Amino acid sequence: MIKKTKPAANKASKKTTTPKPKSKITLPLYNQKGERIKSITLPENIFGQKPNPKLVSLATRVYLANKKTKLASTKLRSEVAGGGRKPHRQKGTGRARAGSIRAPGRRGGGVVFGPKPVESSLKLTKKMRQKALVVVISDKLREESITVVDKFNFKEPKTKKASEALQKLARGKRTSLLVLEEKDPAIVKSFRNLKEAEIALAIDLNPLNVLRSSGLIFTLGALEILKNRFGATRDKGN
Repeated sequence: MIKKTKPAANKASKKTTTPKPKSKITLPLYNQKGERIKSITLPENIFGQKPNPKLVSLATRVYLANKKTKLASTKLRSEVAGGGRKPHRQKGTGRARAGSIRAPGRRGGGVVFGPKPVESSLKLTKKMRQKALVVVISDKLREESITVVDKFNFKEPKTKKASEALQKLARGKRTSLLVLEEKDPAIVKSFRNLKEAEIALAIDLNPLNVLRSSGLIFTLGALEILKNRFGATRDKGN
């Protein structure tokens, strides 16, 4: 008896898909006059992060809570001056018994459960702080609110010159945060009278500073410090 064998099914060849190359993050580089010089490539670990609203909200709450100064202080019954002698005898006067004129129920007495200076601060881990910062920077990049300038050159403080540079680089933003590599007295004095500009160092940049500003203006030196801060490799300009 001959057994009939089923013909082998032709296995469909698997489609091989080549992974798409990741697109580089590039931004134009401007000079102080607002003229475009070239394009530069930005590190993805700083400018290419996904949104994380929960982390940003937590970081904001921590930074705002730690900025509060809890200096309110009231005196307890034992801290108020005076009141060592009994106001009147215990019985026979027809008045309520009293042991001290500094009791909480009397005028000028101590305060019950009043506020006291308390040293309390919220904390974030180092990884959470760094992650929150790169997330808000990436959000600013998606909003097209980041400008990179090669450097600011002020031989002496000139507010008018700073205002002209800000108008060309801010691109209509209400407030701009200038991120510098170091504090140059001429630059600081030039921008400090402009209410639409604030200055921060790249080494001290935090999520709250970034969120409070409408736009960011990085210098090339500040960008390099930020790359070193997060361990990013140096990218060459195109």
